[in-house]
Amino acid sequence: MSKEILGIHHITAIADDPQRNIDFYTGVLGMHLVKVTVNFDDPRSYHLYYGDGRGNPGTILTFFAWPGARRGRHGNSQVTDTAFAIPPGSADFWMDRLAATATDFQAPFSRFGQQVVPFSDPDGLRLELIETPAVDPSHVWEAGGVSPEVAIAGFHSATLSETGYERTAELLTKTMGFTLHSQEQNRFRYEIAGGGPGKTVDLVCAPGGSEGRIAVGSVHHIAWRTRDDQQQLEWLKDLSRLGYNLSPVMDRVYFHSIYYREPGGILFEIATDPPGFTIDEPLDGLGTTIRLPAWFEPRRNEIEAALPKLHGPRLGAAS
Repeated sequence: MSKEILGIHHITAIADDPQRNIDFYTGVLGMHLVKVTVNFDDPRSYHLYYGDGRGNPGTILTFFAWPGARRGRHGNSQVTDTAFAIPPGSADFWMDRLAATATDFQAPFSRFGQQVVPFSDPDGLRLELIETPAVDPSHVWEAGGVSPEVAIAGFHSATLSETGYERTAELLTKTMGFTLHSQEQNRFRYEIAGGGPGKTVDLVCAPGGSEGRIAVGSVHHIAWRTRDDQQQLEWLKDLSRLGYNLSPVMDRVYFHSIYYREPGGILFEIATDPPGFTIDEPLDGLGTTIRLPAWFEPRRNEIEAALPKLHGPRLGAAS
């Protein structure tokens, strides 16, 4: 196979208040604010990126911040749960931390033999912490106030909820290269590139479920990793040949993207690993200033004046 999917690249959700979002993901979850920029399709709003210490693909949760937007509804044709990988034995630490910060969470349970702690962010986005034997703590964010021994180490997986799963399963396996790993009732687990954190996706078949609504507190899209621009062009060619309606290649500065909807209606993206988040600021300066793409730089004063001011321990010009 001349092209391959390497796992999850990033997941993008929708938030309301950007400052509350920063306070939760950096202050409660101890994640690294990797990039502060704007929505390239709507520069009047922030686009916030969180990840590990280096901003590696497979660790990046991003948010379009739309203050005052309506609340979403979780349901089919959505990524309904975003799961982070945590080290084995750390669930108790996280439950204590979530309780101490008045974060809504549910009782832990076992799924596919792994301990799962479900919880929600302040906008109602459904999240999970999953104890993961293969977790790699070497690149966790060490300045987030959480010990590396228990810190979030990127994604574990994502849950796709569908009215019917067969055509989505066919896309994942026959086209994208996933393999079926295991099944629990109506939940099917698929893995790619050897499986493990960031290389796992669960497909839930819920024929009696209602359709979701994409708005605040829901996932907008999920992006899959591909190695480079050449492989991305091959994905564009092959998916188009299979009848999917794809966007042209879009320059997202930190990666290049193509978009399409899978058979159940979820928006998929295939994003390149390069150029990466250090293309416009050094590794030790990630997330400290508002970064704009070159085509918006002439409008910087106008754009910054329209954005709410943000503050945080590492925000400089964004303060």
